[in-house]
Amino acid sequence: MAAEGEYESILCVKPDVNVYRIPPRASNRAYRAADWKLDAPDWSGRMRITAKGKVAFIKLEDKVSGELFAQAPVKEYPGVAVETVSDSSRYFVLRIQDDNGRSAFIGVGFGDRGDAFDFNVALQDHFKWVKQENELSKSAQLGDSGPKLDLGFKEGQTITLNIGQGKKRDKPRSQGAAGFGLLPPPPGGKIAPPPSSGSSNHNIVPQTGGTATGCLLELDSSNSNTVLQSNPSSDLWGDFSAPASSVPPPSRPQNTTNWIQF
Repeated sequence: MAAEGEYESILCVKPDVNVYRIPPRASNRAYRAADWKLDAPDWSGRMRITAKGKVAFIKLEDKVSGELFAQAPVKEYPGVAVETVSDSSRYFVLRIQDDNGRSAFIGVGFGDRGDAFDFNVALQDHFKWVKQENELSKSAQLGDSGPKLDLGFKEGQTITLNIGQGKKRDKPRSQGAAGFGLLPPPPGGKIAPPPSSGSSNHNIVPQTGGTATGCLLELDSSNSNTVLQSNPSSDLWGDFSAPASSVPPPSRPQNTTNWIQF
């Protein structure tokens, strides 16, 4: 029986239901709705399914006044309190009980197949909840009786947390001038020094009035015909100048228009 402090909840309400008086079962075979007088029901009204605690109640009430005609307490489903018939999904057999504990079996039927489906699902959902509650209570009892796991810190025990000290990622090296390899020099030749800022990219032979002693580097005639004039102020290869008495000062070109461009 349900406890006194529990409240009653409504699971399903169906406004049209028919009640039939069924003959006693002669054998162990299932009930058949074809054996009932389906065209002449013995009572018609509404059905209200309620739950109080873990017990469900199927109540047959008058449509207008709400007076209780009969009720069937259901403690498990499927079970003896609610049975299906073998030849239809819209008819069921209920075991009703009065206040004195006397019971009887009656047949109920729905005019719509959807109402029968809702009736079936409402009972299934309720007893699925009952099963889950029983499993939770059992697991709680087993947890209380078993040894408890102590996760607290012992006296003098400490813990160290390293927050924000992850592994440093290697930064990608920027590809500068050192990242590109230099091409090897051509075989049998010499590398000319880089031209000064005022020189041109073409092969230039400067017009000089002196001798060839002012040249830093003379390329092989078979590989290049460029002779660059050294400038002490912009020489990138160092100071290779001879004593002042033996080397005359370099002469400046008279006019830039005299340069030969190729």
